[in-house]
Amino acid sequence: MTSFLTNLPNLKVYGTPTYFIYLLLAILPLGISLYYGKRLVKYEFLVNLVFLFLMFDGQSFPQLLALLGFLCWQTLIVKFYLNYRRQANQSSVFYLAVFLSLLPLVIIKVTPALIGQNSIIGFLGISYLTFRATGTVIETRDGMIQEIKTYHFIRFLAFMPALTSGPIDRFRRFEKDYQQLPSRQEYLQMVAKAVNYLFLGFLYKFILAYYLGSRLLPILEKQALFYSPHFTWYLVGVMYVYSLDLFFDFAGYSLFAVAISYLMGVKTPMNFNQPFISKNIKEFWNRWHMTLSFWFRDYIFMRFVFMATKKKWIKNRHLLSSLGYLLNMLIMGCWHGLTWYYILYGLMHGLGLVVNDWWLRYKKQHLKWLPHNKLTTGIAIFVTFNFVMLSFLLFSGFLNQFWFGSHILNK
Repeated sequence: MTSFLTNLPNLKVYGTPTYFIYLLLAILPLGISLYYGKRLVKYEFLVNLVFLFLMFDGQSFPQLLALLGFLCWQTLIVKFYLNYRRQANQSSVFYLAVFLSLLPLVIIKVTPALIGQNSIIGFLGISYLTFRATGTVIETRDGMIQEIKTYHFIRFLAFMPALTSGPIDRFRRFEKDYQQLPSRQEYLQMVAKAVNYLFLGFLYKFILAYYLGSRLLPILEKQALFYSPHFTWYLVGVMYVYSLDLFFDFAGYSLFAVAISYLMGVKTPMNFNQPFISKNIKEFWNRWHMTLSFWFRDYIFMRFVFMATKKKWIKNRHLLSSLGYLLNMLIMGCWHGLTWYYILYGLMHGLGLVVNDWWLRYKKQHLKWLPHNKLTTGIAIFVTFNFVMLSFLLFSGFLNQFWFGSHILNK
């Protein structure tokens, strides 16, 4: 089996023109079938399986095994809890199911901090697959999901276009969309949008992100490190260029995932909606990596606020929401990794949301005279944009090298 995988071409997902040629040729029969009002379920399964294998080469065979094991693990948990939920609804069993669903991801995030190397059960995309599976458990608890067929859940979890980095779909939305075939006119509109997303994705990922991340950013980082740990404008350049590279690279990937999903007849949700024109940090998180942001909002922030209200832990609703913001963003920071800059990044955004809520309340009560026009909107966008840029500089981890490691390079 290992030798077989070694001889397979390793195709980086949405990484090369060759990948797109293979992929578009493979899904062409799916598009023709959808045009005529049919879905080739078995052929689609074959395409998903083939491209799943092509993601791995011989050296990454353990990751393939980890992925297959993960799919089995999550399917067993979801099926077990669904069968249990039909008979009882004990909170302890629900929390156990959520814990077991999150356990592989927790192990992968904690292992590097404990032993200094990655876990053997890790693979590309485990976070996003975990969020899909755990969200399904939570919605089953809430009574939103009454029936899950095993193959349907696996198909949702391992849907090829969004397998490695999202967007993070939800089982009920995906299953409803999958079962309702689009009309011919609707599918043609989906194809038109897909073509537009593909071209925009190529512009974002292969032109803008390539120039920013591969050409400009290394030059600025080298110059900034030369003067470290002292501040220079090169560090400001690193901040802006890294942040824009992060956006164009991830937004480009997300556009590819949505485009291929549309060609396969599934309306995978969008992940970005012009986040850099946000007027405040809350609006930013309603525009940036939206499927992740909404997942954390619905399954962490809202559930914490609901439980704290029900248990009467905190009576002041403003204090409660502030603690919810901090908890929500701290967990998000820790999810990125157990390093000081990821954790501080999460706290920074949590505090940003707290201050934003305070400011909106204060302005409504004491600054009613403050005009709402293009100037004040522009100032709000400017402040939010630069706050986000500063947080992404922290997120990048470059300051860790700039402050604590770069002096070694200069000697």
